[in-house]
Amino acid sequence: MPDTLNAVVDISHHNGNVNLQLAKADGIIGVIHKATQGTTGVDPMYETNRTQAENAGLLWGAYHFGTGGDGVAQAQHFLEVVGSFDNTLLVLDFEPNPGGTTMSLADARAFVTEVNQATGRFPGFYSGSLIKQLLGNGKDPVLAQCWLWLPEYGPTPVVPANWSTWTMWQYTDGNVGPQPHSVNGIGNCDRDQFNGTEDQLQALWQSES
Repeated sequence: MPDTLNAVVDISHHNGNVNLQLAKADGIIGVIHKATQGTTGVDPMYETNRTQAENAGLLWGAYHFGTGGDGVAQAQHFLEVVGSFDNTLLVLDFEPNPGGTTMSLADARAFVTEVNQATGRFPGFYSGSLIKQLLGNGKDPVLAQCWLWLPEYGPTPVVPANWSTWTMWQYTDGNVGPQPHSVNGIGNCDRDQFNGTEDQLQALWQSES
């Protein structure tokens, strides 16, 4: 597909010890890392890998894994852990929760609205099958203000009706989906296409700062 950039990964403590200098040398430009989950969870590798990414000169992003419950409190917890969000891409991960209750649409709206009020911008919205299941062909004007990060491991991304296009496409979880699956310094991992050029990727991060 024209004008897409395969230069973003998303990781968490589940990826173990990573070498982000090697990842940069392998063409990675941006890293989006799990920061928080629910109202109390914190990824134990978030700060370590943030420092490593900054030292490597990589773009840095943070995502929150949404769970059932108070969306405002989850957003406040996320922003507290992220701390200074200058030059940090912010994302809500809205997917089924295998370890408990799944975030509702109402809580997702509350989360992104709280982030917008606190930072002056709406976060990215990561969702695939769940948002398609809940919205179908319907629209959600609040969530539509978020840029879409679509996880889908088929040959082409199929965009939910609520968005006109995707901004990022997680095309593989490191096991299924189109190649390539791995990155030097990380191994097999979630990899993401950006729907644009490197200049546009840099601009997305700058607009979020």
